[in-house]
Amino acid sequence: MIEHFREVVAVDFEFTALPGERPVPVCMVAHELRSGRRFRVFQDQLGPAPPYATGPDVLFVAYYASAELGCYRVLGWSMPERILDLFVEFRNLTNMGSKLDQARRTPSGAGLLGALVYFGLDPMDAVEKKEMQQAIGDGTWPGRYTPNQILDYCEEDMKALERLLPIMIPRIDLPRALLRGRYMPAAAAMEHDGPPIDVDALARLREGWTGIQDELIRAVDVHGIYDGRTFKLERWARLMAELGIPWPLLESGQLDLSDGTFRQMAKSFPVVSPYRELRHSLSELRLNDLQVGRDGRNRTILSAFRSRTGRNQPSNSKYIFGPSVWLRSLIKPPPGHAVAYIDWSQQEIGIAAVLSGDEALLEAYRSGDVYMAFGKQAHGIPADATKETHAGPRELYKQCVLATQYGQGEAALAQRIGQPRVVARDLLRAHRETYHVFWRWSDAVLDSAMLTGSLSTVFGWTVHVGENPNPRSLRNFPMQANAAEMMRLAACLATERGVEVCAPVHDAFLICAPLDRIEAHVATMRAAMAEASRVALRGFELRTDEKITRYPDRYMDKRGAVMWQRVMELLQRQDQQRRTAA
Repeated sequence: MIEHFREVVAVDFEFTALPGERPVPVCMVAHELRSGRRFRVFQDQLGPAPPYATGPDVLFVAYYASAELGCYRVLGWSMPERILDLFVEFRNLTNMGSKLDQARRTPSGAGLLGALVYFGLDPMDAVEKKEMQQAIGDGTWPGRYTPNQILDYCEEDMKALERLLPIMIPRIDLPRALLRGRYMPAAAAMEHDGPPIDVDALARLREGWTGIQDELIRAVDVHGIYDGRTFKLERWARLMAELGIPWPLLESGQLDLSDGTFRQMAKSFPVVSPYRELRHSLSELRLNDLQVGRDGRNRTILSAFRSRTGRNQPSNSKYIFGPSVWLRSLIKPPPGHAVAYIDWSQQEIGIAAVLSGDEALLEAYRSGDVYMAFGKQAHGIPADATKETHAGPRELYKQCVLATQYGQGEAALAQRIGQPRVVARDLLRAHRETYHVFWRWSDAVLDSAMLTGSLSTVFGWTVHVGENPNPRSLRNFPMQANAAEMMRLAACLATERGVEVCAPVHDAFLICAPLDRIEAHVATMRAAMAEASRVALRGFELRTDEKITRYPDRYMDKRGAVMWQRVMELLQRQDQQRRTAA
């Protein structure tokens, strides 16, 4: 189908990208592959529009196109209408279900060099490429490289694209590839805007964080688990035993102190939550890594299509939604503006219900409270029960639903709920019996993956089964990967309709708008998310929820509110002590 395009233009930019800042284009090289025309343009000659043809009959080809399209946004150029991203298609062709299989499939990675190696093409000079790339990226190229040297270097990528395209095009489902390519302008838009950050509060945190850590430990550690700044395993084990909390164990028999275990146990046991936030903050919080530009926006590459399910995979330390949830309170709308956090309600359960065709699970989703509905459908909770009258039983059924989503068995569920394994076994059996259509479909998904060697989403994102399959991951792929498809389509629709989408967050979006337009933009965003769900789920519409924060208030995730308040109080006390000493 590539022959249907009037022109095919391969494009590559080189640009300086300082932490948190928008890219500064250094040069652009483009090849029109039909006529052989070449365009070599240095930064002082980049005009108000591309020097090559544009429009729906022109195919724009790039390798990780959001980088080029980020330069488009800075230059004020209109976005290409048809985009083929060979990085995305290479990932789709080689996407494996386990890290070990991925390493074997693409030993040189998924970058342009890795794609060349994979297809047996001569790679570029990797050492020279890395050195020049770094100099351009950090803005130290002047005086080290001439414009012609940089243009020549940039043109090497064009030659690589020209060699890759004919090899890859027979392996590409072009209509679906163009849908994936459509997401890259949306990714570039979100990277261009970024969440607004309270830079004064961030500066206070960076300056005072080391000094308040000991006080923070004293404020949070009411059970005396810490010795100085050291978390004592034996004290934690003793506390868990005293409280009757069955903490997961490693094969060695010791308590599993991984952050993932703390995160899961915090959902079931409130006493765990402050310790999880504290441990994560003390061990992994690197405030200086958070990338914030001079305009107060948090910008970092979203790493679209990097994960096996096709989700974005931005750096946890550079992205405001990566570290502990309490740090998200740094998000604050600029004067005269508001931000809104809009998320799909129980998205993965809704997807599972529609894809499996399980009417009981659909009924539970439509009820608005899947966990209570499950308990009632399983005849474990009275039909007239509410959250207030049956909070305890509802929590058991909630934990069972979450355990099935994570592929956990009766032993893990028993640990989650602090009950004997027989109770967990009965809950899991109730789930299989209540939603037997879903489980029959889930079994078929796994069988199909093992027999055919792959699974695909409704729009063609594919995971391949290698020598080290993970059955739990394969069962979960349809929910996670189709959720990612839905997110990408919603981002396309919203950004194309003029919404300032600052950040994608797993099953949610953060948007920003002037105060007098925030409600209208929220409505547009919710409509885009509803439309995306209908397209992905054969007409079924998932619910969305919204939370608007207006200036001068700050965004607050309720899970981190207490921790944020503690940190701010300690910083204020530190400031007072400093003033007194002066």
